[in-house]
Amino acid sequence: MATDYSNLIDGEMVTNDKWMDVVNPANEEVIGRVPACGKDELDRAVAAARRAFKTWSKTPIDERRAVIQQVAGVIKENADELYRLLTSEQGKPHQQAQQEIIGASMMASAQSTLSLDDEINEDSDTRLSRTRRVPVGVVGGIVPWNFPVMMAMQKIAPAMLSGCTIVLKPSPFTPLATLRIAELIKDVVPAGVVNIITGEDSLGPMITEHEDIDKITFTGSTATGKKIMEGASKDLKRITLELGGNDASIVMPDADVEKVAEQLFWSSFSNAGQICIAAKRVYIHEDIYDDLSAAIAEYAKGVTVGDGSQQGTGVGPIQNKKQYERVLELIQDAKDNGYQFLLGGDADPSGTGYFVPLTILDNPPEDARIVAEEQFGPVMPLMKFSSEEEVISRANNSEYGLAGAVWSKDVDKGVEIAEQLETGTVWVNEFLHLSPFAPFGGHKQSGFGAEYGKEGLTEFTYPQVITVKRDAVI
Repeated sequence: MATDYSNLIDGEMVTNDKWMDVVNPANEEVIGRVPACGKDELDRAVAAARRAFKTWSKTPIDERRAVIQQVAGVIKENADELYRLLTSEQGKPHQQAQQEIIGASMMASAQSTLSLDDEINEDSDTRLSRTRRVPVGVVGGIVPWNFPVMMAMQKIAPAMLSGCTIVLKPSPFTPLATLRIAELIKDVVPAGVVNIITGEDSLGPMITEHEDIDKITFTGSTATGKKIMEGASKDLKRITLELGGNDASIVMPDADVEKVAEQLFWSSFSNAGQICIAAKRVYIHEDIYDDLSAAIAEYAKGVTVGDGSQQGTGVGPIQNKKQYERVLELIQDAKDNGYQFLLGGDADPSGTGYFVPLTILDNPPEDARIVAEEQFGPVMPLMKFSSEEEVISRANNSEYGLAGAVWSKDVDKGVEIAEQLETGTVWVNEFLHLSPFAPFGGHKQSGFGAEYGKEGLTEFTYPQVITVKRDAVI
């Protein structure tokens, strides 16, 4: 039986008479219903956030930190319930769902330790000038379906710490764990500081264009990010956009084939490939290409695709039908063009659940759709390269610039290559690591602004310069 969930508005859990179904992607069964909110509910949430801002923005930062840490603690205390709920709506295996819930708690707690100290610009006999950071105001947060809890806290924690209030919209595909968190924290967070409302995709533009929202923070596709940027331009809202990526991994000829194979597999296939910073193009030096591609394919054969709630599942389903059909379309395009497969390539769209077999392609051309486009599914194209200059050029030949990785025993060489990649984040000999203390953001069409670290925190603020003339005669 499906459970009904409520929204958090002004410190109260509320519903309306319009509902949306939430489906388990592993079996396509309805597991919950959430309110389908529109302009009326949005206006109420924004008005509550505006009222709360007057007090919250003046609350000492140490008190704001304490509230965020309480929120993080509540999430951690209820992790067992939350990760099971997350798996049921998102599809990821229990272990990965648990990592997301605990990770969201840890990230929020860590981000709460950041500071917004004043900076002294001039301190002379005649003048004292300092820059302080003041909160932007009411924030509109829009969250995707691949990491719904992590991305929600990635927006809520810095907004709160900066002194802002927030109206958050979860994805209509994955709102349940977030709404359960809302219920758990409603008596921890002052009324109106955090508001969480659900709705169809039409609610997003309403948030973007709302006259009393001062900033938008969005994680999702580049196409939608462009629309948000356009909508926000009407009244010059501040924006932070974390958008798509077509991230390249470069494997140098000195890499240890056996050790790197497993890591490369998970860099592409974690969360069924539904990660903006997953390895989506893997370039392997021709000297080790045959051995490494065979090792990756062999490792993949031992990984089970299935229901994330079942023990032993390594890769779950695609989260929703629309994305499932897109991944199948890309695989079919590769088959139609005669590209070679090392593994997978066959899916049964008539079956139950949005499952795509692990798929590895053998050296498709650079202009293949499955290489040039972000797959966002369990698909891994492997390509040969022969020189550093060539592979750097190929890796950079993309409209995206979110992340990348270099694998080499020669760390200095790895760093040298990393510094030539046109992306916001590059890993050397690891993957998918983000720090709450380091900025995360994209180059090119992968984003605008940054999240995490001090740079991410200041995105929720304006700089204000206070200058005092010390020798003024009045």
